[in-house]
Amino acid sequence: MKIHTTRSLRATKIQKGSSPLQMLTCYDFQTAQLLDETDIDLLLVGDSLGNVILGYETTVEVSLEEMIVFSSAVKRGAKNKFVVADLPFGTYSTFESGIENATKLFQRSKAEAIKLEGASEHQLKLIKRLTETGVPVMGHIGLTPQSVHELGGYYVHGKDEKSQEKLLQEAIALEKAGAFCVVLECVKEELSKKISESISIPTIGIGSGDFTDGQVLVTNDLLHMGKQDPPKFCQPVANFYELKKTAIEKYIEKNKNINPYNDGKSLNH
Repeated sequence: MKIHTTRSLRATKIQKGSSPLQMLTCYDFQTAQLLDETDIDLLLVGDSLGNVILGYETTVEVSLEEMIVFSSAVKRGAKNKFVVADLPFGTYSTFESGIENATKLFQRSKAEAIKLEGASEHQLKLIKRLTETGVPVMGHIGLTPQSVHELGGYYVHGKDEKSQEKLLQEAIALEKAGAFCVVLECVKEELSKKISESISIPTIGIGSGDFTDGQVLVTNDLLHMGKQDPPKFCQPVANFYELKKTAIEKYIEKNKNINPYNDGKSLNH
């Protein structure tokens, strides 16, 4: 079982015939223990925990302290995995707060890297300083959920020439700033391919087609753990929501027939 570093992850880009990187989200200690026993390459403690774990409307509501708590739990369970923790909304709105909060998340969670969304001049400056001070950073462009209100909703990015050029230049800029990897979320497949061929750091896609250096999915979507259907780009491998519901209903039904005042014997006896 390979234990990745930023160096080995960067090297996957230049290894011809190597398998694509596999990344899944993780939010709790027990799931982290399970994933630690698999060949998964990276774990992401995404701010998507706000939606799937905490029931928030968007990821905007997730706090730094929540990210520290969940990321720390995952790292305790996945000691042999490369763990990336999301820097939540509002924690890097200024350069000073970004340095302070990213360092705090990285240090207290013991994750191997942090991830932040966007590639504006401000964010690039922040990434450059963080990497210079020893905090590995994963970039994230395309659909950036923390900016969903400003973007005007969830949609595929890179549909026209102008937006395609913008995303390509953002990916190049992220590499120059020091990011060791970049997530492409909901980016048109042809553009994802072009970006992947234009930079020397790995690209990890989500809803962006097959031509990236790796893929990431929300584990809760992959296993269909929630009541709602997962996004269209995710094909669940099971339906844990129904499996758990059926198992619990069987348990409840079984205990309905137990008489606690009759030595635990069934009411039918």
